Amino acid sequence: MARKGGNLYNVRDMGKFEIQGRKVVSGTHRVPGNKNAALPMIAAALLTAEPVVLENVPGISDVARMFECAQKFGARVTRDLAARTATIEAKRLRTARLDPELARRIRTSVLFAGPLLARTGGVSLPPPGGDGIGHRRLDTHFAGFAALGAKVKAGRRILSVKAPRGLSGARILLDEASVTATENILMAAVLAKGVTEIYNAACEPHVQDLCAMLNAMGAKISGAGTNRILVEGVEGLHGTTARVGCDYIEGASYLTAAAITGGEMTLTEVDADVFAVLAKSFARFGVKWTVDAAKRTLHMPARRRRKMEYDLGDAIPSLADGPWPMFPSDLVSILIVLATQTRGTCLFFEKMFESRLYFVDHLIGMGAKIVQCDPHRVVVTGPTQLVGSTVTSPDIRAGIALILAALCAKGQTTILNAESVDRGYERVEHELGALGADVRRR
Repeated sequence: MARKGGNLYNVRDMGKFEIQGRKVVSGTHRVPGNKNAALPMIAAALLTAEPVVLENVPGISDVARMFECAQKFGARVTRDLAARTATIEAKRLRTARLDPELARRIRTSVLFAGPLLARTGGVSLPPPGGDGIGHRRLDTHFAGFAALGAKVKAGRRILSVKAPRGLSGARILLDEASVTATENILMAAVLAKGVTEIYNAACEPHVQDLCAMLNAMGAKISGAGTNRILVEGVEGLHGTTARVGCDYIEGASYLTAAAITGGEMTLTEVDADVFAVLAKSFARFGVKWTVDAAKRTLHMPARRRRKMEYDLGDAIPSLADGPWPMFPSDLVSILIVLATQTRGTCLFFEKMFESRLYFVDHLIGMGAKIVQCDPHRVVVTGPTQLVGSTVTSPDIRAGIALILAALCAKGQTTILNAESVDRGYERVEHELGALGADVRRR
C-alpha cells in the first residue's frame, strides 16, 4: 500500500457542524469527481491484472472505503490525494469474500460482485450497508447474474454467486432501471461468452463513465446513455487510464448554497451536458445559469428574490424524481430547502425511496412551511425565515440539505452526525468557509 499527498483513506470521524447563518455564500468552486462514477470504476479495475489509473478521484470517505474493499480482495492501491489520482493493480486476487464489517459500512460493496464473478467464477458478499432512506432491493442484480448462467444463493448473512462453467451472454430485461444493477451486470457481461442485451438499463452519466472506462480496457459495449445496452463479450481486459466525470449533485448543492443566501457562484470542471439536464428544474425556482462548455465553467449571477414558476393556469407545480434524464433523487432534499426560500408553493414527489423525506421534520422545526402528505410527498410554501436549531443528519443528502438550511437560518444551527456528509462531500466546512460561510466542525 502506497500513498502520496495525505493518508490513503482520507476518512474522518468528527461529530458535528456548528453553523452561523445568514452569511452570503459567493465565489468560485471546483466541482470534484462524481462519487457515483468513482465507486463502480474502482470495482471495474478488478476485471484486469494490469494497472488501472483513475483521474479526478474525489476525496470522500465512501471512495476511501471502496479502495479498502479492493485491497481486501488483494488489489494494490496507490493513491495521490493532492493530484486526485489512484492506481489499482489487481494482479492477484487472494479472496472473493468480503469482510462483513467493511461491507456494512458501504452499500456499493455489492458492485464487486460482477467483476469478481467474471474474473474468478464466484463471489461471496455480506449484505451491504449504506444510507437508511428506504428499501433498496438487490433482486435486479442477482436476476441478471442468473440470466448470465450463474447460480445465486441469497441468505440473510451472505450473498453467494457462482459460475464454475463461466458466463454466457443473454437478453436481460431489468425489472427496474437500477443504476447499480446495470453497472454490476455490465461488469459481469464484458467477460461472458457471446452477446448480452440489457434492456431498461440505467442511463445516468456515471453509467456512461463506467462504459467508457470498460471500452478503454478492451470491452465492446454500445448503447451507453440509452435504455438498451449491448455487450459483446471478450476474452480479457487490459489496463487503462480513465477520468471520473464531474459530481453534478455536489456542484448543484453549492449553487443552491449561493442561491438561498443571495450570492453568485462560478463552478469549474463541469460537464455542460449534465447541467443542461438540471437547468429546467432549477429555473422553476428562479435559479438560472450560463455554461461555457469549452472552458468547462458555469456561472450563476446573484439574485436576491426568487419566485416559483407555476404551471399553465397558475396551477401549483410538482417536481418528481426518476431515472435519468428525469430529476435526480439525490437532489430532492436540496431543492426542498431551495423551495423554503422561494416565493410560491411546490409539491415534491419522491418516487424512489420511501424514507428520504423524513428529514423534513427538522426543517419544520426550523420554521419551514411544509406539509408532509405521506412518505413520498411534501408540499413546501416559501419564503420563510428559518431559525437555527440542533438537528441530526440521517444520510448524505439530508445532511447537506440541513447544512443549506442552516446557511440561511437566523442564529446558530448544530448538525449532529457530521461524518455522514463526508461520505459524499469533500471537506464541506473548508469549501463553504472559503466562499464566505461560517461553518465549524467540532
